[in-house]
Amino acid sequence: MRLRPSLQTVSKIKIIRHSEKYQRPLFVICVISRTPIQSEDQDMKSIPFNKPYIPLVSFHHMIRCALSGTIAGNGTYTKKCHGFFEHRFGFKKVLLTTSCSDALEMAALLCGIQPGDEVIMPSFTYMSTANAFLLRGARIVFADTLKEAPNIDPDQIDRLITPRTRAIVVVHYSGMACDMDRILQIAEKHDIFVVEDAAHAIGGYYHDRPLGSLGHLGTYSFHETKNIISGEGGLLLINDDRFKNRAEIIWEKGTNRAAFQRGEIARYGWVDVGSSFLPSDAVASFLYTQLQRFDRIQEKRKKLWHLYHDLLAPHEASGWINRPVISTDSTVNGNMYYITVNSSEIRDSLLDYLKRNGINAVFHYLPLHSSSFFKPFHDGRDLPNTDRFSRSIIRLPFFNSLKKRHVNYIVKTLSDFFRQPR
Repeated sequence: MRLRPSLQTVSKIKIIRHSEKYQRPLFVICVISRTPIQSEDQDMKSIPFNKPYIPLVSFHHMIRCALSGTIAGNGTYTKKCHGFFEHRFGFKKVLLTTSCSDALEMAALLCGIQPGDEVIMPSFTYMSTANAFLLRGARIVFADTLKEAPNIDPDQIDRLITPRTRAIVVVHYSGMACDMDRILQIAEKHDIFVVEDAAHAIGGYYHDRPLGSLGHLGTYSFHETKNIISGEGGLLLINDDRFKNRAEIIWEKGTNRAAFQRGEIARYGWVDVGSSFLPSDAVASFLYTQLQRFDRIQEKRKKLWHLYHDLLAPHEASGWINRPVISTDSTVNGNMYYITVNSSEIRDSLLDYLKRNGINAVFHYLPLHSSSFFKPFHDGRDLPNTDRFSRSIIRLPFFNSLKKRHVNYIVKTLSDFFRQPR
C-alpha cells in the first residue's frame, strides 16, 4: 500500500537509512503528523506550558542502538554521553542515571548519610531533593530563600549548622546560581559536604564554572520539561576524587561490574550497597541526539528568555509583576521564565485568565516544610520568603518551538489582565 498523505496533513517526513555494517533490510521511517496545519489564529488558542523537543534524527540513533545487539545500561551511547559532559565541561567523572532523583539518592549514599544526620536544604524545591536524604534516615533542616530570589539564603545556612550537620544541598532555581562562594566557605569551615541540585541548571555558570561542578557532588535532570531531555533521566557529577570509584559501584547495583567490563578484573561481584541507577542505552541514545544539538537548543532557549525579559520590563515598571533577578555572578541558561505577582489571589486570577485565553501557565512549588507529609517533622520556624514565592510565582510557557508571536501574545494577554477594571 502506498501512502499518499495530503500536504495539509503532513508536517514532516524523514527517511533514515541504516548503516551498511548491519547487513539488514533497508529501514524507512515516515513520520506523518495527522493534525492539520493550524492557522496563526488557531495556533494562539492553545499554547501548552511545555512541548518536548524531539528531532527526528533521535530515531536514527535509537534504531542504531537497537541494532547494535544490546540496549542494557552502560553501553556505547552511555559512554558517548559521559564523554560529552567530561570533555565539554571538564567534569572529573559523570554517571547517567534514570532520573535526577536517582542521582540525588546516589549523592546521599556517597555522603555517608546516617540516621540522625542533619542535612540543610531549601524548602522551596521539589520533594525529590528531600526524599533522597530522608531515605538514608537524615533529619531535614529547611532554610529560607533570599528575599529577592528563590535560592537558599547563606545566612540561614550559617545559623542552622549544628554538630550533627552532615551536608548542605543547594538548588539553583531556574538555572540561576546560588551564592556558592559563601556556601562553600561555610561548608569548608564546618567540614561538611555540599551537593548541588542543578536539575534546572545545565549550561548555567557561576563566574566561569559550570553549575554542578562546584560542590562535592552535583546532579542534572533530563526530564522532558528541562533544556536537554530524555523523557526521564539524570546525571551525577562526581567532583571529589574520593567518590569516583565508589560512585561507579553504587551505580551498578553495588558491584564492580563496570571495572569488569573495562577488563580491569577477571570477574565481578557484590562489593558494596547500591542499586540499578543506570538507564538503558536506548535512553542514552535519545539523549545523545539532544547533546549533539546542545548549542542550538541553548541558544534558542536563551533568546526566548531574553525576549520575555525585555517585553515584560514595562509591566515591572508599572508595578504589576516582578521579573527574575539576575545575579552578577550568574548566567542565564534558558531553563524557564517566571514572574512574581503581589498576592496569591492575583496569581490565581491571572492563571485562570491565561487559561481562558489558551495559555497554560503554572504556579511552582508548594513549600516542603508545610506539606502534609513533613509538617509534623518541621521545627516550627517561619520561612516567610519561601511562603511568599510559593504564593506569587507563575511559570510562563517555555519550550524550544515557542515562537516570538506566542510570546507577544502571552505578554499582551498579561497586559489585558492587569488593565481590567477592578
